[in-house]
Amino acid sequence: MRSAADLKKEIESRLKAYLKRDKNGIRHELLTIFVNTKSLSIARTHELLAAKFRVSIQSVASMVGTIASKIGILRIRKDKDNATAIYELKDQYADLVRRMVGVV
Repeated sequence: MRSAADLKKEIESRLKAYLKRDKNGIRHELLTIFVNTKSLSIARTHELLAAKFRVSIQSVASMVGTIASKIGILRIRKDKDNATAIYELKDQYADLVRRMVGVV
């Protein structure tokens, strides 16, 4: 079983690789939005990104899904009554993400 420190190093490595493939800054912006806002729906995330980038809601959903499942820094919360999923930055990775995207 991995220790917490090993897991954090693995997450950091995945995040670096993800950000390295960022051609136009949209991935950095998406992570910055999560650092500053903490929890968002796909629709709200799309609204915020569409103000700066030409992006479809499907692209935003794909990026958020990748960050949640492959990188593992987002938690998904879904209310029973509401079918809308809310994505939240996990507290234990907030400082790591903040450092990597340069948010003070």
